[in-house]
Amino acid sequence: MGNTLQTLPQIPPPPPPPRPDEQEEEELQERRPEVGNREFTCEICIEPASIRGKKFRNGGRCSHPFCTDCVVKYIRVQLEDNNAARINCPAPNCGHALDPRACAPLVGDALFVRWCDVLCEAAIVGSDRCYCPYRNCSALILNECGGVVKKSTCPSCKRCFCFQCKGVWHAGFGCEESGEIRDTNDVAFGRLVERRKWNRCPRCRHFVELREGCKIVKCR
Repeated sequence: MGNTLQTLPQIPPPPPPPRPDEQEEEELQERRPEVGNREFTCEICIEPASIRGKKFRNGGRCSHPFCTDCVVKYIRVQLEDNNAARINCPAPNCGHALDPRACAPLVGDALFVRWCDVLCEAAIVGSDRCYCPYRNCSALILNECGGVVKKSTCPSCKRCFCFQCKGVWHAGFGCEESGEIRDTNDVAFGRLVERRKWNRCPRCRHFVELREGCKIVKCR
């Protein structure tokens, strides 16, 4: 049986961005009073708007007529509903993405920080990662050491957690037993077990400490 080769369809490259001289000329045109007061029709809301202060500029990538209010709403929907890292220009058949730097002054600090977080997460897809389990932190943490990592310290809040079960650090207890920790006494006892390096009998599950003698201990 011979091999069959399948020809993949060719995807046309996105159109090139406007040249710097064209972009500068467009900016100069919009600064002129007779042009700045002119209206354009937004392709999203289909409403007329003044060019000056209302027309969105995509950092020179493309120049489709959108009003800034519609672009901000479009970005918010893409982030909150779709969690999209790459937000494409809303114009049909446009291969350009929105420039985050051009959008930053429009969307506000909170939405721009959310966008940056989504971009960072998309850049590390496939990496061994988790979030800090403490609710007032929730920082994104990467396993940069490789291998199996258990006890870890959050670089943001400096508190310990378990990288394996993604929970608060359960000193003296295994991941499967972390749900059995009920109060501060259990936490304090677990820290004592960790500090004294006690071992746990695999049969009766009691903690034991070997002070001297043979290392072979028989469970009673």
